[in-house]
Amino acid sequence: MSLNSKVDRAFTWLYALGFSLGLLFCFMYAQNQIITGDQTQMLYKGYLGVYQGTWLNFGNAASAVGNVPGSLSTWLIGGPLLLWDSPWSPMFLLIALRVVSLILLDNVIKNTFAGKHCQLARLIFLALYWLNPWFLYDSILYNPSYLCLFAAMHLWSASKMRITKSFGYTFIHVLSIGLAMQLHYSWPILAVISGYLLYRDMGKVSWFGVIAAVLTIAASLIPYLQEIANQSSTSHESDRYIGYGLVHVYPVLKAILYWLRYGSMLFSNKVIAYSEFDWLTQIELLKLTALTLWKVFIFLVGGISVIVSARLNWLWWKRIKPIILRSKDDITSTAWLELYAFGAIVGVIISAALSPITFSYWHLILVYPFAIIPISSGVFRFLTQQKRANIEKVYSDSKFSRWVERYRFTRAIRDTFSSDKKLRIMLIASFGYLLALNVLASQDSLKYSYKSDYVSQVNNYLLKERLLPNRK
Repeated sequence: MSLNSKVDRAFTWLYALGFSLGLLFCFMYAQNQIITGDQTQMLYKGYLGVYQGTWLNFGNAASAVGNVPGSLSTWLIGGPLLLWDSPWSPMFLLIALRVVSLILLDNVIKNTFAGKHCQLARLIFLALYWLNPWFLYDSILYNPSYLCLFAAMHLWSASKMRITKSFGYTFIHVLSIGLAMQLHYSWPILAVISGYLLYRDMGKVSWFGVIAAVLTIAASLIPYLQEIANQSSTSHESDRYIGYGLVHVYPVLKAILYWLRYGSMLFSNKVIAYSEFDWLTQIELLKLTALTLWKVFIFLVGGISVIVSARLNWLWWKRIKPIILRSKDDITSTAWLELYAFGAIVGVIISAALSPITFSYWHLILVYPFAIIPISSGVFRFLTQQKRANIEKVYSDSKFSRWVERYRFTRAIRDTFSSDKKLRIMLIASFGYLLALNVLASQDSLKYSYKSDYVSQVNNYLLKERLLPNRK
């Protein structure tokens, strides 16, 4: 029985299992998060509004460029607290919004890969997105954690605009950019993608929807604009400047590397490099030995996966290169999705070039759902189209295939990918590896600890800051 046939028979319970595991990890991460300044910025604004009636009209402080405009971050915390006065209420909202992001992205995948292999494509994306430490590690109350929703809204609405001219879809599309702007300065990436889609004639725009969304965003920023007109506390002096990344080059190269890393298992050092293994043993020599072996293993796996990611991105580039320029020719839904990802990498490069700072992984986490598109598409193509005979036919004369033939190790990897049985074992092993990393990262990493208790930390912070309900 083929892999696709097995997937079709077991799709419902496999998808339910994957979704349930991801949801469980969301709550595990949330419970074990270590409260730092990233979360307290959000908590302070929300509780200040609910308990003392002071609703701040600016967002979190950003690196080198002052506070993010708008009051969205305040309401993301304060809104749920108005309904249920518990530290868990904003966390429930965050997790719910991340579930919505999965639903929207799954809808895009389902419509893009419609056909007999649709269910396989959905499972691939579920594993790469919903169960990935790049995604789950941000299950904490800080502004980048919400960006996946606006990225999903942007892609989902754009996919609908490809088919029909709609006020509603256009409104959501532009609104997603404005909402992202009120949380993080990576929002121009979405604007660049929209600009590319417009240039490439890949969507049908309702200009009434654009105007309505712009007016809505502008109206939401009026209190912020009034506040900065009256005081200078929300401004921030910096010796950095627009175009810093272009002048110094390295920030742009680093941003491109993050694009490749998002499609790999070389996760952030915060995820994989700061475990202490206190739960394993108190014998220092054994603990040090275990840590060393673990880090060698994860960096080896991560390094190999970056090479795989680079290869899949290269094949993706070869597919889209002939069609990236403006054209009236019809394109397939798969090509449309891959061109959307091209717009995203263009946005990353432009943003990195203009940014006054050097990006870290959380600065670009907005594009994570887009960075795995070349990976998802490549894996899907491999599983559904490229049997061994086809591989030899297509790649027999390529430089890459000649390099593979040169070494025993690379030939063994090729043979693994060419065997259905070995491939299934490898996929299961990769899935197990992701689960193991999530278990460890949620219990023992830089941002999470099994010793931490989320509710207790929030309550202690509120007492320290004297953020108590007004008793009238």
